[in-house]
Amino acid sequence: MSQRMDYNAASPAGAKALGVTHTYVYQSGLPAQLINLACLRVSQINGCAFCIDFHSQDLLKAGLSVEHLILVPAWREAGSVFDEQEKAALAWAEAVTRLGDRGVSDEAFEAASAVFNEKQLADLTIAIGLMNAYNRLAISFRTTPLAVVKHSAQQRSPSRAAE
Repeated sequence: MSQRMDYNAASPAGAKALGVTHTYVYQSGLPAQLINLACLRVSQINGCAFCIDFHSQDLLKAGLSVEHLILVPAWREAGSVFDEQEKAALAWAEAVTRLGDRGVSDEAFEAASAVFNEKQLADLTIAIGLMNAYNRLAISFRTTPLAVVKHSAQQRSPSRAAE
């Protein structure tokens, strides 16, 4: 699939506004790995290849093990691979992303509130909401994942063809 349009170029002020929120989230005091895990899970639920690639690469560069990364979609069955805070963030990311017609349950809120204070939970929810917005932009306009760009470049590389 080819990219439909570059939303950053089409709406630089809108992209900048999202960027300000992105900067806030990563300076909120929540661990970057926790934010990236939640964003990755949101992107997996929404099927956003660009964001899955982006957050997976960020997590790997930050030192997350491949085993940890691979088990994100099945975090509930991963035993002690995920700590209490990670499990709470992933559960909250799923609840907030899969709103349906019932919203977020009291049980989901109580579980998240047992692990995060009010500021942390608000900031995590801002991160999840932002990721959902980014997913909708990337999916709607078919933003090409960096892994696809890299793979395509390798396929066209003359040195690769000689191998």
